[in-house]
Amino acid sequence: MAAAQTLISVVIPVYRCQTCLRELCDRLRASIKGLTADYEILLVNDASPDHAWETIVQLGKEDERVRGIDLARNFGQHYAITAGLDHTSGDWVVVMDCDLQDRPEEIVALYQKAREGFEVVFGQRVHRQDTLKKRLLSKLFYRIYDYFTGRYSDHTVANFSIADKKVIEGFRQMKEQNRLYPLFLQWMGYKTASIPVEHNGRGDGMSSYSLKKLVTLATDTIIAQSNKPLRLSIQLGFFISVGSFLYGLYLFIRYFFMDYHVQGWTSVMVSMYFIAGLMFFNFGILGLYIGKVFDEVKGRPLYLIREQINERERR
Repeated sequence: MAAAQTLISVVIPVYRCQTCLRELCDRLRASIKGLTADYEILLVNDASPDHAWETIVQLGKEDERVRGIDLARNFGQHYAITAGLDHTSGDWVVVMDCDLQDRPEEIVALYQKAREGFEVVFGQRVHRQDTLKKRLLSKLFYRIYDYFTGRYSDHTVANFSIADKKVIEGFRQMKEQNRLYPLFLQWMGYKTASIPVEHNGRGDGMSSYSLKKLVTLATDTIIAQSNKPLRLSIQLGFFISVGSFLYGLYLFIRYFFMDYHVQGWTSVMVSMYFIAGLMFFNFGILGLYIGKVFDEVKGRPLYLIREQINERERR
C-alpha cells in the first residue's frame, strides 16, 4: 500500500481582493503541485464588501480542492485566520494574505526549509513593497510591543508562514479574544526559522489597516500580552508621591526656618489638576485591563460562519 501524500493546507483570509483570487489560486496550484498532489486552498471570506464570496463559490465549483468559508460578518483578519485553521487538517499549513503581496511561489522555499527540521518557518519581507507610512508604523508597533513585553520581534515577519500540524493544534487551544497569528506562533516556542522572501506590491485594493486600527491593534495586543503598563503606572505614582513629600518638606523648612511665606493658590491648583490627570490616566489603564477581562469571561465565539463550500473532514 502506497504511503499517503503529505497534505498541505493553505489558509487565506479574504477582504477586498476579489479580483486577485483567480490568479492567486492558479499560482498556488502551480507552486504546490511540485510538492504534493494532496493539498487544499481554504479561502475565508471576512465579509468582504466586493463580490469575493461569489468568486470563491465559482472557484470551488471548478476545483473541489478550493474550499470556502463565509463569515457572518467582518470579524477581522486574525479571526478569519483562526476560522480557517479550525477547519483544516494539513500536515503542513501555510497562512498568507490574499492580495498577492505574499508570492505563492515562495511556498516551495518555506516548505523546503521546514523539512530541514523546523516546525515553523516565517517569510521575511526584507524589501517590503509597502508605503513608507505603513513600514514606519510597523516598526513603531513592534518597538513598542517589544518594550512592554520584554521580547524581540522581527518587523519584517507577518502572517506568511508554514507550520507543522502540531503547531496548529497548539494554536487551536488558544481561545483568547485578542489575537495576532505570528505572535501566537512565536510565543509557543516551537523550533522556528525565517527565510527572506520576495515581497510584491498589492495586486488589488488598499490596506484595510488605517492609523486608528493600527493604534487599536497595538493597544489591545500590548494589554493582552503584558501587565507592564500597570507596573509602570504604580512606579509613576510612587515617584510622584516621593516627589510631593520632598517638595512639601522643602516648603515646611522654608516656612518655619527661613521665614518664607509660600504663595499657595497657584501651586495648589496646578498640583490638583496634575494629580487628577494622572489618576484618570491610571484609571484608564486599569479600565482597559478590566474591559479585556470582561470580553474574555463572556465566552463569545471567536467567529460565526454563514456558509461553507467543499467541506472536508479533518483527519
